[in-house]
Amino acid sequence: MTCRELIEFLDEYEAGTQPPEVRAEFERHLRVCPQCRNYFKTYRDTLVLTRAARGAQGDNVPDDVPEALIEAVLAAQRAGGAGRAGE
Repeated sequence: MTCRELIEFLDEYEAGTQPPEVRAEFERHLRVCPQCRNYFKTYRDTLVLTRAARGAQGDNVPDDVPEALIEAVLAAQRAGGAGRAGE
């Protein structure tokens, strides 16, 4: 699996919908590619922040999430919400 392929499968991996052989290849790539591990961590942190910002129950923002990332997610939500209000 290449880095590009890994990124294309992030949603499926996180949802647990990949076939076992694809999931195993995904995890194998994560073990050997520090850049993809970092990217995946950021992806997961973003999901947690987005859920928390929407008021999802039980989701807490991890202590090690940078404040800049929190602000970026909140700003993106505000911008997206403003666009929908006028539809």
